[in-house]
Amino acid sequence: MNLDRVIAVRNTKTVYRDGNRCIKVFDEHYSKADVLNEALNLARIEETDLHVPALLEVCTIEGKWAIITEYIKGKTLTQLMEEHPDDKNRYIEQLVDLQLMVQSKHCPMLGKLKDKMARKIAAADLDATTRYDLHTRLEGMPTHNKICHGDFRPSNVIIAEDGTPYIIDWSHVTQGNASADAARTYLLFCLKGDEEGANTYLDLFCQKSGTARTYVQKWMPIVAASQSVKGNPAEREFLLNWASVVEYQ
Repeated sequence: MNLDRVIAVRNTKTVYRDGNRCIKVFDEHYSKADVLNEALNLARIEETDLHVPALLEVCTIEGKWAIITEYIKGKTLTQLMEEHPDDKNRYIEQLVDLQLMVQSKHCPMLGKLKDKMARKIAAADLDATTRYDLHTRLEGMPTHNKICHGDFRPSNVIIAEDGTPYIIDWSHVTQGNASADAARTYLLFCLKGDEEGANTYLDLFCQKSGTARTYVQKWMPIVAASQSVKGNPAEREFLLNWASVVEYQ
């Protein structure tokens, strides 16, 4: 096994390429349960007809847990946007189309989005009144069972050399309300400082899905609070500011 070619480095994991395999190695303190759950999520998504890297193996490497998947040769939508800035809106539209395709699928064995968000809001660094208001709003939102990727961003879409789009990183997938997933993607654009891209994305998502923009916006404080539990201090501060605006205007 060759771990010389690094693809990506994150706070808790490093991703390598070894020929036609992609090896995600987690640090020694990473939860075994979380690793196995991520692999199980990918296996369940594989049972749909979505284009995703095939799960090949879960193992340990020098005492660290690892997930080995098929390596998809191509470029991410992020790379394509950087290489062809004039076509950025077209790539954002492709992102929206792929997200809507994901959300058209069902996978009954996945965890529930609202349950996961409730746990995370309870752990958020917010005052008790704000947490109560957010829990109340979450409980009042419609419950759906659409596949929600949970981290749907341009860097998680790879356009293979034959033009096939593959969606990667299913560690956060749940079943739930599609507009919550859209709110998450909007905030991901904002976290990158790309407000123009965020608004282009949200306009396209609402237009193509027939969803009122205000409805997606109602999810944003809930999603921000649930995502603030992890992440670096700058992102956490940004998300907590959003989470505090319970009555979003």
